[in-house]
Amino acid sequence: MRGITKRFPGVTALSDVNLSVRAGEIHALVGENGAGKSTLMKVLSGVYPHPQYEGEIRFQGQERRFSGIHDSEQLGIIIIHQELALVPLLSIAENVFLGNEPARHGVIDWAVAHRRTRELLAKVGLKESPSTLITDIGVGKQQLVEIAKALAKDVKLLILDEPTASLNEHDSEALLQLLLELKQQGITCILISHKLNEIAKVADAITVLRDGSTITTIDCRDRALSGPASEDLIIRAMVGREMADRYPKRTPKIGEPVFELRDWRVFHPLHHEREVVKGVNLTVRRGEIVGIAGLMGAGRTELAMSVFGHSYGHRISGSVRMHGREVDTSTVGKAVAQGIAYVTEDRKSLGLVLDDSIAHNTSLANLKGVSRRGVIDEGREHAVANDFRQRLATRCAGVHQPVVNLSGGNQQKVVLAKWLFADPTLLILDEPTRGIDVGAKFEIYTLIARTAAEGRSILMISSEMPELLGMCDRIHVMNEGEFVAEFEAAEATQEKIMRAIVKAAA
Repeated sequence: MRGITKRFPGVTALSDVNLSVRAGEIHALVGENGAGKSTLMKVLSGVYPHPQYEGEIRFQGQERRFSGIHDSEQLGIIIIHQELALVPLLSIAENVFLGNEPARHGVIDWAVAHRRTRELLAKVGLKESPSTLITDIGVGKQQLVEIAKALAKDVKLLILDEPTASLNEHDSEALLQLLLELKQQGITCILISHKLNEIAKVADAITVLRDGSTITTIDCRDRALSGPASEDLIIRAMVGREMADRYPKRTPKIGEPVFELRDWRVFHPLHHEREVVKGVNLTVRRGEIVGIAGLMGAGRTELAMSVFGHSYGHRISGSVRMHGREVDTSTVGKAVAQGIAYVTEDRKSLGLVLDDSIAHNTSLANLKGVSRRGVIDEGREHAVANDFRQRLATRCAGVHQPVVNLSGGNQQKVVLAKWLFADPTLLILDEPTRGIDVGAKFEIYTLIARTAAEGRSILMISSEMPELLGMCDRIHVMNEGEFVAEFEAAEATQEKIMRAIVKAAA
């Protein structure tokens, strides 16, 4: 890709970007949120067709001008987006060949489809039946189905946008191993990821984007030329500054108990006999950050959503106390009225109104705060949104810009702004930095630390153990719906947390 420039109304997303990928290599693309990584890959795959951009794309020695994603797929360029494009209520086989079905005389040949699906699943290490519904398998396996779907289209260049963002460590490791196997088969990969330790494991080359421009390409195979591709070297190129400390220094001032759960039980909304949260007890004190660690499926998100307005679950029982008094949180409105806020892990589906503006999203949980006599004061709403834009350093053309046009990290800042404007007593953060680069992470960590210093209580769920260890005062370990261990910050380590999970599972 040579001299690629892509503009949106009010913003230049890419400015004269160059990217060169060699056949048969794994090429990592890194940069802060809003650096232009996903936009560049959408140009390459035809999501943004020619001539909606400036510059030249050359693939296998020839200039290519794609009018749509179908054109790029015909050449074997396949993109797997961060939000998986699978239909939950269709089978694996139906998803793998969706729009690409094997047919005879216009009739789908399901025998061939199932046979080829079994072969493709074996290649990606899945043993599931082709007739299994997507909704019945985990996110890690769904990611592998997406790769099987790409292999069905005779992929030559596989683009993966944050493929491990939603995966636990085991599933992430399996996926990275699969990428190395695909490389052995001659398939070229472009990998977008914020997990620099994973990139260091598999990448042959790393290109860094910053503010829509190419900063550098590090050749990981030529150590003598480039030196080791250390995380510090990559971070310095990404953010343009040193990051000696990944987490802000804080001196916690912890007060009296603010939020308490007693014997909290939640059953699955569809499988009513299955208990998902099993008699959990939890206390969060004033100014304290309490973390919940655990593998995917441990029940952490289910716990948070059930507390926040019974947004998840069936036959929910137990008590919620705020400042020692039992309160009703059975609806979202009642939970918010009691001072509870929930930053969801799924910001696009559950956290934002994507087609609406930053200003409207910011005020959404506290309309009274921007209203006079029941009428929204647009000037006040604009001022509030602009204040949070500045405080959180949200990159945007202005607060009237639709949220859908922001990068993932900046969308996350809008979600945080929405709930901070609601002035909560307890802020529940579910994977607050998922899919966010190290620079934006530090900004969000600083915001979390400041929020705790203001006397708010914070409950933080994260799949990244270093994040919990770096930010939390106490950490609960959850496994199969139960708390199986608790550690003070000073005594907690990744090894102790994993040992507690493994011991509980055994």
